[in-house]
Amino acid sequence: MPQYAVLIFERETPGGVADIPPEVMRAHEELPARIAELGGRIVAGLALEQSTTATAIRDDLLTDGPFIETKEALAGIFVIEARDLDHALALARLTPIVSGGVEVRPLIGFEILEPS
Repeated sequence: MPQYAVLIFERETPGGVADIPPEVMRAHEELPARIAELGGRIVAGLALEQSTTATAIRDDLLTDGPFIETKEALAGIFVIEARDLDHALALARLTPIVSGGVEVRPLIGFEILEPS
């Protein structure tokens, strides 16, 4: 089944994860089951620390903070399996958001090679 990245963008708050309403956190916990009910599957998921913890690399320059400044920051990402893009979009719409949105991108397959 094709895989898609669902990128979660949210407005950042001073308390980070602690400021996420309990009902939204609960909805995130229930998301894998909801997606499975519709024939998809979450393969992996990661929440990111706030963008203030980022270090950006551009050529030989290291700078504190995110690579770009926006009103919303990348808050997390998960990978889903879906029949096609339309199915992936329908599944991604289930993502609980406080004040932001999601972006869906098809993934290109690759293998992680172990050193020999």
